[in-house]
Amino acid sequence: MSSTLATVITGASSGIGESLARQLAASEPQALVLVARRTDKLALLAQELKTHHGVRVETIGLDLEKPGAAHELLAAVQALGLEIDTLINNAGFGINEELADMPLDRVQGMMQLNMVALTELTHAVLPGMRSRKQGRIMNIASVAAFQPCPRFAVYGATKAYVLSLSEALAAEERKNGIKVLAVCPGATRTEFHDVAGNHGTLATKLMDTPDTVAKTALRAWKCGCSSVVTGVMNKPLPLINRVLPRCAMTWLAGKTVAR
Repeated sequence: MSSTLATVITGASSGIGESLARQLAASEPQALVLVARRTDKLALLAQELKTHHGVRVETIGLDLEKPGAAHELLAAVQALGLEIDTLINNAGFGINEELADMPLDRVQGMMQLNMVALTELTHAVLPGMRSRKQGRIMNIASVAAFQPCPRFAVYGATKAYVLSLSEALAAEERKNGIKVLAVCPGATRTEFHDVAGNHGTLATKLMDTPDTVAKTALRAWKCGCSSVVTGVMNKPLPLINRVLPRCAMTWLAGKTVAR
């Protein structure tokens, strides 16, 4: 029996992941698999999307910060009789703190979720996409990927990895009909800032909405872009990074998240 093609969205219970789920449910008939730790919020969102848009929506409660969780997710999707045609790696977190003051387990968890799980999931879906000569992968990076960011040293480094990986992968897989996109939002009005301890910083005064980020990301996907910076205020950042000395950009990045 052939599997049904599906879109998998990690970190789908709120923020950018939730907005992407809503917009995809409204615009595409493909089945959705929503993944997050909070199963109660996932269930409410799934029911809403099924009722309003008539699409198949499945939920998987899973903490991708745990080593081996990516394999569990893939097995759970397969058990549902689904095959991943579209993967959106949205789950991730950051902490506004100097590295020496952060608990090591949170540093390791951040690296595991932001980089390792993302890479494991991406690697796992590529063979199927290649065999079908189609597929889409969206990795949520950040404008923090463009320069070192004091107080977000590890987070910024993980997002630089995501951006570099995605752009290289887009070049590798274009010939196979696979679209790969890195999305680089600036500060966005989500629960990220509650986890990060980011309130009161300059960055949180210049926030976009999750809906705006999702809309820009989906538009860039359709255009075949390998990366996109969301938000009018953020668009010049890649160019500014090429013009200003790196030490100046590092200082500026630190100022935007200083408490």
